[in-house]
Amino acid sequence: MGRKVYVIGVGMTKFEKPGRRENFDYPDMAKEAGLKALADAGISYHQVEQAAVGYCYGDSTCGQRALYQLGMTGIPIYNVNNACATGSSALFMAKQFIEGGLAECTMALGFEKMERGSLGSHWTDRTNPMQKHIEVMTEFREIAAAPMTPQLFGNAGLEHMEKFGTKPEHFAKVAWKNHKHSTNNPYSQFQKEYALDQVLNGRTVYEYLTLLQCCPTSDGSGCAILASADFVRKHGLEHQAVEIVAQEMATDLPSTFSEKSSMKIVGYDLTKHAVNKIYEKTGLRASDAQVVELHDCFSANELITYEALGLCGVGKAGEFIDRGDNTYGGKYVVNPSGGLISKGHPLGATGLAQCTELTWQLRGEAGKRQVKGATLALQHNLGLGGAVVISMYKLGFPVARKEWIKKQGGHPRIHPQPIKGQLVARATASVSDADGMKTTPVFKEIQKAMEADGASYIKKIKGIIAFNIKPSKSSKGGVWVINAKTGKGSVEFNSTIKPDCTITMTDDDMYDLMMGKLNPNSAFFSGKLKISGNMGLAMKIQNIMPAQPKL
Repeated sequence: MGRKVYVIGVGMTKFEKPGRRENFDYPDMAKEAGLKALADAGISYHQVEQAAVGYCYGDSTCGQRALYQLGMTGIPIYNVNNACATGSSALFMAKQFIEGGLAECTMALGFEKMERGSLGSHWTDRTNPMQKHIEVMTEFREIAAAPMTPQLFGNAGLEHMEKFGTKPEHFAKVAWKNHKHSTNNPYSQFQKEYALDQVLNGRTVYEYLTLLQCCPTSDGSGCAILASADFVRKHGLEHQAVEIVAQEMATDLPSTFSEKSSMKIVGYDLTKHAVNKIYEKTGLRASDAQVVELHDCFSANELITYEALGLCGVGKAGEFIDRGDNTYGGKYVVNPSGGLISKGHPLGATGLAQCTELTWQLRGEAGKRQVKGATLALQHNLGLGGAVVISMYKLGFPVARKEWIKKQGGHPRIHPQPIKGQLVARATASVSDADGMKTTPVFKEIQKAMEADGASYIKKIKGIIAFNIKPSKSSKGGVWVINAKTGKGSVEFNSTIKPDCTITMTDDDMYDLMMGKLNPNSAFFSGKLKISGNMGLAMKIQNIMPAQPKL
């Protein structure tokens, strides 16, 4: 089993809407989370011997750039990328250094600076790691005009409905619960409670999944400082040390592709495999925990994961939810932080934010969202492609903790409040700001057509498409947003409306595409046309273009 490993310090930033906070580049957020974790541990960065830094979007040594501002001590720094499980993968690595006797004190840091809108591929000139998963899905589910990730998880929920009679209301109740929990978490991106009807009947993203059942993209960072038992005792940290009593990582099994199951494509069997390995090694079951931070990227994933973890029986998730066994007053409290759905999901930071929340819960420092009597905590962090990391925590030295609280007057401190940075002022722009771009006359023509008959565009498109025009040699750039989804429709330049799909091209190439001089397929495969978000929606752009532009 190796040496015992303890979390001795945690810290995180408030999660923010991408680009919403000023001076919040990844080095800024990493410094904030790192300094908080070091302060919590009561040690200096010079005492950290190795560091694992997780992020998905960034160049190869962002980890060094982030940590150099804490100190340049020459330690090994490992950059980790494992999809949405990146943060807990960094934690997994940092734990192994201590467990294997390679270090006495390590740091796991995670951060992400994200783009707004649905996740999309950034590398169109090579094989997508999700290609096989999507190919298998298309063998029994058709691809819809919706972002791919909600389709993958949404289909898992559809399978659960077909097998066990689960209702759309059950998925809505999961998201309703998480939004409610987040109202007590000052670190959460959203802190608003909704009525169940608002969640159930909100804007549809895919099938039964509505917007409030999907996690947002986010900017943010989380950090954990880990230590050996010798380090804990040497520095008198027994009163705050939280032991990682079990931790397993699992990747895809043959059943992911062979059993034609949407639930298994998104990691159902990975989760089962990991919890079974934990039981074999420790005798602990997920159901022994009282508080759980679970990867609820979509309400569907939280629901099917109840069963994969063994928190309820197979096919019984609906009854489990109806009884309230996933919230305060029930058998477990799942996602007291608000989960990914409401707290936010900066990919590299999520696993460390989960660790932070559970450390606060076990120390009794979680304030209004404190789970009473929590002695064992469970963490579940999943990434498609795929990987899952499951961790279990308990107080390392409960007697020392009890004595320390007694010295503090009988009440544990509440975790530090988040730093709330200055928000970016929203910029405004007029169509005249686009003058000088070759494509502007075409967009103005589309604007006139939209004003004349917006309803027909909305009927054909049913979406919001942004055209990110990059400067050519003799022109400037900007973003045209065509809203063929709400109201009477609109065409705006540098609008703040969130698109469902973004098409990126240079001004010259977009002009040629509009004129019919450039084939869309050729442009896509040559890299001249890049698409992020809802690819199915991008296929409808010919319905937007004027048949014969009057230039």
